[in-house]
Order: sequence, then structure tokens, then C-alpha cells
Amino acid sequence: MSFRVVRASKFRHVYGQVFKHDKCYDGIRVTKNAHDSPFCSVNTKFLAVVVEAGGGGAFLVIPLDKPGRVDVNAPKVTGHKGPVLDIQWNPFNENMIASASDDCYVKCWVIPDGGITDNMSDSAVDLLGHQRRVGVLAWHPTAENVLASAGYDYLLLIWNVAKGEIMQRIECHTDTIYCMSWSFNGQLLATTSKDKKIRVLDPREGVVRHEGAGHAGSKASRIVFTKDNRLVTTGFSRMSERQYAIWDSTKLDKPVKLEMIDTSSGVLFPYYDVSTNMLYLAGKGDGNIRYFELTQERPYCHYLSEFKSSAPQRGIGVLPKRAVNIGSCEVTRLFKLQVKGLVEPISFVVPRKSELFQVDLFPPCPGDKPSMGAEEWWEGANKPPINISLRDGFKPSEQKEFAAPVKKAVEEVDSGAPKNERELRKAYYELKDENKRLQERLSSQEIKIRQLESELRSLQS
Repeated sequence: MSFRVVRASKFRHVYGQVFKHDKCYDGIRVTKNAHDSPFCSVNTKFLAVVVEAGGGGAFLVIPLDKPGRVDVNAPKVTGHKGPVLDIQWNPFNENMIASASDDCYVKCWVIPDGGITDNMSDSAVDLLGHQRRVGVLAWHPTAENVLASAGYDYLLLIWNVAKGEIMQRIECHTDTIYCMSWSFNGQLLATTSKDKKIRVLDPREGVVRHEGAGHAGSKASRIVFTKDNRLVTTGFSRMSERQYAIWDSTKLDKPVKLEMIDTSSGVLFPYYDVSTNMLYLAGKGDGNIRYFELTQERPYCHYLSEFKSSAPQRGIGVLPKRAVNIGSCEVTRLFKLQVKGLVEPISFVVPRKSELFQVDLFPPCPGDKPSMGAEEWWEGANKPPINISLRDGFKPSEQKEFAAPVKKAVEEVDSGAPKNERELRKAYYELKDENKRLQERLSSQEIKIRQLESELRSLQS
């Protein structure tokens, strides 16, 4: 007689439940940019979505408590001169959002409570340090006003947003940076790149601590740090099969687990829940969202189930854990960005009969207070996040008003280098034409020299 032992897990029966249509956000002209980004960011107050805009870049900011159809003329954040490629909310200031764009700028915006009532074009902070478009942003998980940005100039910059200054320039990459993720306490920074390598960096020293070969496929790869200092990456094999891998961040010679998923072509976005140790994989263009549970023991990752839908997703936003509905045992809420302009909140619920607070489902989670300031972190401090209890629900802490630094004139920092793909292409062809003219001139001069040498020899004879 044989029998199968089922692994015990409190998350084994987690299921995804879509909100009713009147609780969704509709009528959003989602960007059609081909950049591999979620194009969506969520915090406890607002939902931000990158939208189509003529003559520049824009994104929409919608208060979470105002679902429904968005007016076609709804005010937007419109300060960028090129398409917006990434947006990220500040974890310690619910009203501040950072945006990265094709125009080489990183801008930080302060959104008033209740949302914006008119188009916003004046940012609180302008961060100009990249020479080509900026594609990836990541806020520090414990230090206040520390932001990392990665551009197509292969530069990774660490910013002190409160001062509007660069804290560190990291120039170790040899190709485009696809993704980056801070460690649990912000001591390390992991990246994936087009050169198919995984790097673990010391962001304060600006050096590579560990490096190894990642996924062998040529498409984009994503990465996320876990709280036990492991790495989870998603990417493609040489045969273009989608896969995920788990790595020891100190030994990147080979993954501790590598699993094939399917043969779809969309990039897989990983989302990691620190409190539950659950991993969500949402593929670009997919209708489903797979979720797994990570463990310390082999095989390190256990498949739980998947949320299925017929509507493909353009991007995914994740609600901070402190804002989930603990009364319904909601462990995660994702915001699914659809191609047709609908944003669907999806609630992932653990079925429980009791209405009491479930301690095992909701351990203390990171709150909205920073553990330290930017200067303290820069001087070498490493502190874990300040955790809060959700037993009585989340109560936002009082936030001091952001004091924006004095903006520098563009002329002071502008190097005159090409700022986007169009300018770079134009400069390339101009140099190519100039090179051709110089070669023609050189050829004519060489002919003239040979003629003069021939005349000289005839005169001498």
C-alpha cells in the first residue's frame, strides 16, 4: 500500500480573488512602451500608472479610495520630456514618488493628500547624473531618502534625495542593467545585466563583492533579495524557456535551485513577501500569476498554486503589507495592469473560519518609519527595518514635510552629451559623415603627395 505525504503549509490553500468592477480603476490609457517595467506602483494612499503622453512622458496618480472610471482629462504628472520608464513610491513618505525617464532625469514629486487637481510639471527634486536614459529605480529599505538609479549608460548611482546629490557612482557594469534589488537591511545591492551576469555590490564602497553567470538566455532577467540573503532570479534559458533560480548570495558559481516554468516569451516579474516568505511570479502578457513558498531547507521553493485569468497583464503593482485587509485574512494584494486600461486589485486570501487576528499569518512587518538617515547609512550603519504589529490595524505615523533642496541650473550639470536614443543616433551619423569626409580628404592629399614626389624625381633626373 502506497500513499503520498502532502507537505504541511498554512499557505497551501491561498487563492486569488478579483475585486468587483466598481472597485477597480478603469479608463486608463496605459503606456505602450516596450521597456520591461511594471509601469505601476502602489502605496497605502495612491496608485500610480505610467500612461501614454504626446511630446513627453506622464504618469497618473489615483487615490486608492477613489475607484471607478478615470476621466480622460484627469490631471497627470507631466514634467518629463521623454517617456517615463519606471516609477517607485518612497517607502517612508507616502506622498513622494520617484520617476525615471528617457530624458536622462530622475525626478521626485510630492503629491498632495487627496491627489492632484491639475497637471503637475514642477518636481520637488531633479536628479541629473546619467548620460543616457534611466530605466530602473529602487529606494533603500531602511535609510531615509536614499535612492538607487540605473541607466543605459551602464552607471548605477546612489542618491541622497534630501540634498539632491550623488553619494556613490558605481561603474562596474559592462552592459545594460536590467534590474536591481536591495538586501533586507540595505547593506548590499544585487543586479542583473544584459551581459548575463549577476552581481552583488557594496553600494557604499562601489565595488563588486560577488559575481557569477546568471540565466543563459538573451532576454531580460529580474532579481530580488530575500530576508535570509538569498537571491531569486527569473530569466530565460538558451532555448528561450522561462525559468526561475535561487542563489546563495555569497556563492554565485551555480544556483541552489533552477526550475523551468514554460516557453512563453514575456518577462517574469518576481515579487517577494518578507512576512510570509511567499514568492509571486507574474509574466508580462500572461493571464496567470504563480505563487510559491520559500523555505530554508531543500528544495528551497515549493509551488503552491496559481491565479488564472484570460486577460493578459501589462504590469503589476504590490500593495505594502501594512495596508492589507487582516479581517479577511488577505496576505497580499496585487494590482493587475491590463492592456485595455483596467487596473484590477487581486486579493490573495488564506481561508480561515475564525474572525480573530491570525498571528501566524500576520507577523510584524516593516512600517513607514526609517531606521536611520542617509548620512548614518553612508557612514557604515546597517539596521533592520522597524517592524510594526498589525493586530490593531495600520496607523500611519506622522510625517515631517519634505524640505526640497535648491535646484541647480541645467547648464551647471549638462555635459552636452546625447540625452536619448534619438540624439545618440543623430550624433553617430554626424560622426560617421565627418569620418567619411576626412577619409576622402586624406585620399586626395595622398594622391597629391604622390604627384609631387613624381615631379621631384623627374626634376632630379
